[in-house]
Amino acid sequence: MPLSWKLVIDSRNAAALADFWAAALEYEVEDPGALIEQLLAAGRIGRDAIAEHHGRVTFRGYAAIRHPDDPFDETSGIGRGRRLLFQDVPEDKVGKNRLHLDVHGEAGGLEALVERLEGLGATRVREVDRGPAGHWWIMRDPEGNEFCAA
Repeated sequence: MPLSWKLVIDSRNAAALADFWAAALEYEVEDPGALIEQLLAAGRIGRDAIAEHHGRVTFRGYAAIRHPDDPFDETSGIGRGRRLLFQDVPEDKVGKNRLHLDVHGEAGGLEALVERLEGLGATRVREVDRGPAGHWWIMRDPEGNEFCAA
C-alpha cells in the first residue's frame, strides 16, 4: 500500500503563504476551526496556540492547503490527499531551495500562467527555453521560495 504524505514548507508567515499557494494551485486553505474549538473546550490547547486569519480561527504559525477534489476529515479539516503544510520558523530563507514545485498551466498558456502568478505576488527570476525539451520560467513565491511555471 502506498504511503500517505504532505509537503511541509518553512515560512515566515504561514497563513499568507498558504493563501498565495492556494490561489496559485487553485487549492483550498484548510479550515481547522472545528478541531481548534474542540481542543480549546477540552483544555488541550490554550488561546496562545491560535490566531485569526481572514475571520477564521487557525493554529498560530501553521496553515495548510489541499486539492479541492481530494478527501478530507470534516472534523479537523485536514486533507487526506494532495496537501501542502506551511509552518513558521524563526529564520529567513537562505540559499537556493533543494526541492521545488513545478506549476503546469494549459498547453500554450505559459505567459498567461506567469502573469496570473505575478498578480498573486510571485516574481520572475529567469526564463528557460530548451526547445523541444521544454520552456518554463523560474519564479519566486512571496517569501522567495523558487518554483517553476511551465
